Amino acid sequence: MPLRIAENDSVLYWWMALDMYREISTDLELGRETVFIVPVGPVYQYRYLLDLLTALPLNLSHLHLFFMDEYLDENDNLISVDHPLSFRGFIGRELKSIIDGAFGFQKRQLHFPTPSAAESYDENLKNLGGATVCYAGVGINGHLAFNEAPSPKNSPSRIISLTPETITTNSHTSLGGAYERIPKRAVTVGMESILASERLSIWMNRPWQKTVVRKLLFGPIGSEFPASYARKHTAASLTVTAEVAEVPQFGLR
Repeated sequence: MPLRIAENDSVLYWWMALDMYREISTDLELGRETVFIVPVGPVYQYRYLLDLLTALPLNLSHLHLFFMDEYLDENDNLISVDHPLSFRGFIGRELKSIIDGAFGFQKRQLHFPTPSAAESYDENLKNLGGATVCYAGVGINGHLAFNEAPSPKNSPSRIISLTPETITTNSHTSLGGAYERIPKRAVTVGMESILASERLSIWMNRPWQKTVVRKLLFGPIGSEFPASYARKHTAASLTVTAEVAEVPQFGLR
């Protein structure tokens, strides 16, 4: 799997935004739809992409953004967009300018999985020819999106229970360690749709991913570490920060 090392977070976000911009531009020239499966984390690539679009505008009428997941409440309903952890809320603020119609983008081109029709998310992707690129981070236990282990490679979009590891890690990145405030359930795009993407582009920039990246590259391939399936993808790539590339003091070497 091709591996690139970015000097720091800022460089990684710019590379990710530039990759998105180039894909959109290429598909526009080819006259085909651009269909991205995208995460909320990493996060700042979207504002960098908007900077690129402001400097070098593109027609986004052919772009579809399928976001990976969303948290659910205790009744398996989507958390409110006003909830501080809502991915829908974050993207609504982060991409407000294009959601409001800039560059030819329409709100209907923005997609999130829902608990009431989770499996139709896969059908919606298939109806557009599948994802052109899936941009993904990797969880501490190897999940892509919220496909917690064990998640076989043909797992569909669905409601899933989050593991204690995921809940604790996410609390560090978003709530200052308040793990009890992280929702316990989520709805996620499935591994089948992720792995069916023409390209699978993985990005890591968090210190605890030093071990994660080594498990992905050198550990067993299988459902117990779902991101390991990326090694079987014909067009997968991996970009990490220099910090993630460092050998962990304790962990896989």
